[in-house]
Order: sequence, then structure tokens, then C-alpha cells
Amino acid sequence: MAEITASMVKELRERTDAPMMECKRALTEASGDMDKAEEILRVKLGSKASKAASRITAEGMVAIARSSDGKSGSLIEINCETDFVAKNDEFVKLANDCASLVVDRAPADVVSLAALPLGEGTVESTRTALVGKIGENISVRRFVRLEAQGKLAAYIHGGAKIGVLVDYIGGDEQMGKDLAMHIAAAKPKSLDASGVAAELIDSERRIAIEKAREAGKPETMIEKIADGSVQKFLNEVTLLGQVFVKAEDGKQTVAQLLKAKSASVAGFALYVVGEGLAKRSNDFAAEVAAQAAQAAAKAN
Repeated sequence: MAEITASMVKELRERTDAPMMECKRALTEASGDMDKAEEILRVKLGSKASKAASRITAEGMVAIARSSDGKSGSLIEINCETDFVAKNDEFVKLANDCASLVVDRAPADVVSLAALPLGEGTVESTRTALVGKIGENISVRRFVRLEAQGKLAAYIHGGAKIGVLVDYIGGDEQMGKDLAMHIAAAKPKSLDASGVAAELIDSERRIAIEKAREAGKPETMIEKIADGSVQKFLNEVTLLGQVFVKAEDGKQTVAQLLKAKSASVAGFALYVVGEGLAKRSNDFAAEVAAQAAQAAAKAN
């Protein structure tokens, strides 16, 4: 049997917010498999066991730039260590300059972007100089560049912590803006079901089946219940299946909105700052204790 360590229990608790003993039981049942243990907790505890999926865990900002003809756009995320630096004028300028370079020069990746000219040097030399000046690590994490099939709408929310680009065909400018705001609020994973990873769908099906069995549902009903749960999940995570955030009746989906406007969405990009990154945690008391221990060791 795999050894279940305190650090494993702590990691699962941070992922799920489940009680410590429940985390330990789930890990034991899953033989130490973290993903399987999370599934087990979701069966037992419901959706609150997946809260880590939306946790923001690093600082920085997103920036958006568009070409003069409005047909090309970029969305970029640049990270730093503290929110204080994320509001620094030079940091903000670096992010905006990099977004513009992505639109104008279409670099293939972050490495190619780093080599592009900027100011008196390159993006990389500018970044390095800013790190030296501010005294805090700065990194260009990711970017996306969209060539619009229709028109581009952009939206930045929450002090540049969430950024959206959406390529829409038909409709009007207000609809495009509303779509971008919806994406920022509802955070769809993809446009439709074809863009949802098969393993995510399989996971939802397994969870639904286990929950139905635990609830004592007849075996003859299990697959139908699972199908309904999977469809509900897909409606929640796909843009076209989601209920439009500004729907007056609280029921109109984005797909229905687009149909009413004789419009469609060709694609979109959504960045949430720090999504999937581990946030540095400073424990002042622990730091003081460690420094005291080091001082005592040197004295001896």
C-alpha cells in the first residue's frame, strides 16, 4: 500500500477544501493517486471538492492589444511575485508593449517574443533590467494571437486579472462586448462540447455513476442519470451551452442569443492571472524562527 504522507493530505486539502481525515481516507482508498482521490471526494462531498480549479494562485496582469484595422488581437499574461508590483507603471508598460509586439510581429512562442526588439534592447533585456530595478522576479507566461474571421471584442476585468478576446461573426458591437463580459464572468472551458477533453467528460460520468449508486438508484437508471449529469456539465463549461449572464428570463443560453442575433462565435481566448500556478506563501513567524535558528547555529 502506498504511504500517505502529511504533505499529500495537505495538497489534497488545498485542492478540495475537504476535511483532513476525509482527504486521508480518500488518498488511502486511491492508493495515493491524487486525481483519483479528488474524484472520490467529489462523489462524497459534491462540487465544493473541485474549488481549486478556479483558485487564482499568482500575481501579475493581462494585457490586450489590437491591430489598427481591428482584425488581429493579442492577449498576454505577465507574472510577478506581488500584487504591488503588478500595479507598477513600468510593469504595466512592459505588459502592454509585449501585447503590441505580439499583434505586430506574430512571434511563435514566448522564447521568440523575448528576442524581439523593445526600447534600447530586446524584450528579454528590458525584462531583466526591470527585475534588477524592482527586485522581484517577472516572467512572460503566455500569450495568444487571434486573426478574426469576423470582428474582435475585448474585455479586461478585475484590475487586469481577467482578460478576454472573442471573435464573433454577425451581430453588433454591443453583442460582442456582452459576449466578452459573459466569458469573463462564466469562464467557459471551450466553445462547445467538441473542445472539452474526453478525460473530463469520462471523469464526470464516473462521478455521476458512483453518486447514483451511493444514492441507491436502480441499475437500469444509472446510465440515463449519468447521461443527464454529463450534459449538465457540458452546458456549464461550454460557451454555447451556458445561460447568458444578461438573459432577462434567466434561461436564454448563449447559443439562443446568437441565433436570435443571426450571429456566431468563431473562437475566444480567456486568461485568468495565475490560473494553475502555485502562489508563494510567506509565513513571517516561520521566517523569523528560521533566521533565529540559523543565527544560533552560527554562534555555536
